[in-house]
Amino acid sequence: MSQWLTLRPAPVQYFRTVSIQSKKPAKNFNLSIRSCSSDPENKYKLVAEVKEKLGKEHSTLPLGKYGRDDEEMILWYLKDRKYSVKDAISKLSKAIRWRHEFGVSELSEESIKNVAETRKAYVHDFLDVNGRPVLIVDASKHIPGEFEQYEDEKLCVFMIEKALSKLPSGNQEILAVIDLRGFRTQNADIKFLTFVFDALYYYYPRRLSQVLFVDAPFIYRPVWELIKPLVKSYASLVRFCSAKTVKEEYFAADTVPPNFK
Repeated sequence: MSQWLTLRPAPVQYFRTVSIQSKKPAKNFNLSIRSCSSDPENKYKLVAEVKEKLGKEHSTLPLGKYGRDDEEMILWYLKDRKYSVKDAISKLSKAIRWRHEFGVSELSEESIKNVAETRKAYVHDFLDVNGRPVLIVDASKHIPGEFEQYEDEKLCVFMIEKALSKLPSGNQEILAVIDLRGFRTQNADIKFLTFVFDALYYYYPRRLSQVLFVDAPFIYRPVWELIKPLVKSYASLVRFCSAKTVKEEYFAADTVPPNFK
């Protein structure tokens, strides 16, 4: 794992927040979504402790938003690590360094323009019925080698950041819809998929609510068996379903993504 493994850290709102209204149908669907551990009474003490230790043990890490003194980010990683100060510092220090080295703050529409024009990944204009931003991936449009690996990685990180920037108040997770209609063996890219799930696990923990694999063809099953051990705990968030299910269960009639109407 060469350059592509030089991943980087976790966010919340890197892009300007966009005001989006979730149009919910009368019918509501209950989904099983992970929740963080109950906050301890001394959580802010723990935040202060992590902040102090990061300053002493990782003084070269940047400060500011998504830096070693970002208390909101520190609290999120404490929750992810079940309020273990030691574990939170270990994971958070790597995440902050990754964001800096990957150049997350420098990503823009212009910087990913060429690969974004393929429309193989984009953020939907509307939230789903559960108020989650929706990241849609058209797997049939991904051709390994068409772009440099790093360009695909930048597109991935940019789209995650963009989806997170659209989180409404009270919601902290996004929905990923992987459209597998038209998927062929030449679209399979184990190396890139490993990057994606490593990024989500290490640098965007607890940000992914559910992953929908839509109309997976028979040839995708062996691919899934190969990558399943690599996606860690996210495997439990995967649901194989049809395009009809996506349309009827996840969106109101007037917010369905164009490819699912």
